[in-house]
Amino acid sequence: MTWYGRDGQQIYYEDDGRGDTVVIMPGWGGSVIDLNRLRSELVGGFRVIAVDLPGSGRSQPQPRHYASTYYLDDARILLSLLDELRVEAAHLVGFSDGGEEALLMAALRPALALSVLTWGAAGQIVASPEMLRGLAHLLDDPVDELKTLAAYLAESYGVDEARIMANSWAQALSAVIDAGGDVSRSRAAGITCPTLLITGTYDPFCPPSLVREMAEAIPRGTYLEAPGGGHDIHLSHSGWLASTIVNWLSDH
Repeated sequence: MTWYGRDGQQIYYEDDGRGDTVVIMPGWGGSVIDLNRLRSELVGGFRVIAVDLPGSGRSQPQPRHYASTYYLDDARILLSLLDELRVEAAHLVGFSDGGEEALLMAALRPALALSVLTWGAAGQIVASPEMLRGLAHLLDDPVDELKTLAAYLAESYGVDEARIMANSWAQALSAVIDAGGDVSRSRAAGITCPTLLITGTYDPFCPPSLVREMAEAIPRGTYLEAPGGGHDIHLSHSGWLASTIVNWLSDH
């Protein structure tokens, strides 16, 4: 087990394999363990750095109180981790918030990114008031689309801590949306590396139209849809996704 940072703000990561560096980031509330199948596919040919996002998995602080600036704050922390590990160039791979961080990191430091591949990320946050209310009350009254996430959080963090996380996260997302929803959309032209954005046909957070728009705004962006998929296509389309990622990285 390896951590980076000071007490109370430590980032958990695992570093394995050899070759070109691939940084893998799970979604909000998730853990690098969730992406073990993908990591096992990659470590034979790449150096794989798997990172728990701040406040998620084994990274601190927990429970985290999210600021409206947390996307940018976290991107800078993750870049400083790569500096600490002396990583000068890497492929950035992420799911959901991990994908949003990958896009933002590539925009902030284009020379670092060999390529970017995300699923369930769109460069901007769009959510209905009903969905935000569902997130805020995730542990006590989850809507149907969020029941799996609610159960996962309760098991991983305990109900009390998960409730604090979810409520704070919902407030931060609401603030981001009120400010226009931008995460990296306004910086899309600055993402100069080859970029593949994947989303499921029925992703409630990152619908195909939104993800395609972001891909078209990136100079070397490509859009790919997971037919019939929702948000968690690493679960529903695990074999297809792993193969797609391996082929993408091998080609770039």
